[in-house]
Amino acid sequence: MKFRAGCSMRRLAVLAIATISLTGCATGGSEPRIVTVCPSVVEYSRKFQGRAAEELGMLPEGSAIAEMLSDYAVMREQARACLSAS
Repeated sequence: MKFRAGCSMRRLAVLAIATISLTGCATGGSEPRIVTVCPSVVEYSRKFQGRAAEELGMLPEGSAIAEMLSDYAVMREQARACLSAS
């Protein structure tokens, strides 16, 4: 049996051309769509905010809860910025 390299190469070339041609038929873009979803910001009454400030003032210096509330304030500002940008 004789090996025919030319026939094998021709098949490979046809396969490569078909693959390239079919990728040109793609209907969607290759970039994924990014949808921005902004979290809602809960609004607190002045009275409730005053009560929270009093309770925060009663916590010991360096309280973990005070640090967490500070982080929460930053997240609320980021959520507000996100909402105003969209």
